[in-house]
Amino acid sequence: MTEPRVASFGSVNVDRVCRVDEETLAALAARYDWFPAAGETRPVDAVPAALDAHVTRTLLGGKGANQAVAAARAETDAVFYGKVGDGDATDPRAELADRGVGTAAVEAVDGPTGTAYVFVGPDGENHIALLEGANGTVDAGYAHAAVPEVREADVLLLQNEVPLAATEALLLALTGQHDRPTVVVDPAPAEGAAALLDYACVDVVTPNEAEAAALADELAAFDGVVCYKHGPAPVEVVAPGDERFTVAPPPADPVDTTGAGDVFAGYLGAELARGTDLHGAVELACVAAACSVEREGVQRAVPAREAVVARHRETAGDRG
Repeated sequence: MTEPRVASFGSVNVDRVCRVDEETLAALAARYDWFPAAGETRPVDAVPAALDAHVTRTLLGGKGANQAVAAARAETDAVFYGKVGDGDATDPRAELADRGVGTAAVEAVDGPTGTAYVFVGPDGENHIALLEGANGTVDAGYAHAAVPEVREADVLLLQNEVPLAATEALLLALTGQHDRPTVVVDPAPAEGAAALLDYACVDVVTPNEAEAAALADELAAFDGVVCYKHGPAPVEVVAPGDERFTVAPPPADPVDTTGAGDVFAGYLGAELARGTDLHGAVELACVAAACSVEREGVQRAVPAREAVVARHRETAGDRG
């Protein structure tokens, strides 16, 4: 039996993690008008060099890459489409491959890989400033070249950290196709993401609270599945036919919430690709995200499916 296939088309970043106290967070927010709110990913043109003093670790990230790793850890044939820079000390493609992700279609371009400054407060909440780097070179031509392979996937994961024109080119190519994958969109960052919800091939959207507020009108008009994420609170799911339900994640002791939404999206896509029903897929995605926040980092914190299933059974037993 062939493994279900999940394709993730999007960003890969070098995450510069900055663990800071509440006083420092408040000072940064007061000094820089671009500084992201809690849980927000905000594209920026530059970050002052002085902020490098706050960097405590450097890890591989990016929503597209994170979701691909999560899908791989969920035991699917996960493939990533995106671009990296050729000026990095280590090749992100090798690290992704080590984590079980197919990278044959990833291209290297002149310049740096995308960079994210991830400010993590004492409560584990993150504030992410995003420098596009090589992600900014992902274009419609690259998207068109990926279409034949992407069409063979069971699920396609999309985000909004690469140029909108590239993501829209991929969606346009899939619209009206009967042999297309299920399309899951993580509308982050929210700026410009409204355009993605206009495509009939988009099946599932997974906004967090900030994104849901920014896209309220578009989400209300969307005729697919919306999974409203609320951090440690239950996920609210609204589906066609007035179907509504909530799924509560298990209790967790958060160390770092960075990328929890990516783990949710990757696991959700993997379970849908496997044929799990919507409720069951959301349940396992919630458990995976809860497990991930108990370790620092994103990709290195993604739990294996075996551990997620065990935690889910344990939690279900406690509730029973």
